Amino acid sequence: MTDPGSRLSAPVALHLEGVRLDIPVFTNETRSLKASLIRSVTGGSLRRQRGGAVVTALQDINCTIHEGERIALIGHNGAGKSTFLRLISGIYQPTAGLFQAQVPVFPMIHKSFITSDELSGLQAVKAHYLLVHGNLRGFEAFQEDVVAFAGLGDFIHLPVKTFSQGMAARLLFAVLTSGSHDCLAMDEGFGAGDNNFYDRAQERLERFLDTAGTLLLASHTEALLERFCSRGLVFREGRIVFDGPLNEALAFYNQT
Repeated sequence: MTDPGSRLSAPVALHLEGVRLDIPVFTNETRSLKASLIRSVTGGSLRRQRGGAVVTALQDINCTIHEGERIALIGHNGAGKSTFLRLISGIYQPTAGLFQAQVPVFPMIHKSFITSDELSGLQAVKAHYLLVHGNLRGFEAFQEDVVAFAGLGDFIHLPVKTFSQGMAARLLFAVLTSGSHDCLAMDEGFGAGDNNFYDRAQERLERFLDTAGTLLLASHTEALLERFCSRGLVFREGRIVFDGPLNEALAFYNQT
């Protein structure tokens, strides 16, 4: 676990200053959209404009994260944690403010393959590797690890669309937890498949998280956050309302 006293001497990994994220909503039923519904989905506020509406999903985000830090993202559903992970991963671009990433951020937040489900399991693994790395150097060892851990046997050669939900989840989990990353953005809501797979998945996940250089972990499980994190960011309605040591962040969250 990172020593809070030494983290400021480490190089900056991520820096956000006055960041705001607006997400346009295009629908013919804008008038019926309720602010309470929008908050429950995104944590943000809703304002209507001609032709639709805009949700401010994140606002006034000021945060600096140093290399090697282990950050817990804490908050109720819809508070902005997952949106923050998508922003720092490059899935969303900020509407306003300054965002600087000095290291590549790997998003472990997808619930399905980002490639076509027409591909076979092996082809999907290869396509994912190419998308992440831009080349196939080191792919053979990666593929061997993924195939062995997923344990799909000959089904690995069939199209992903023919997989059961559990089989697809096992393969995706194996892909995303193979190797190590400079900075990992992870949503605990990511699934690992059927119950028989759970114990092996937990052990692999712990090893994987231990190898991450910088970690940002969104979770409602305090034991998991205490296992891996030393600093906490508490989100509420798209804002960071507390930033400090994990035990203080959890106490702040539980008191509000």
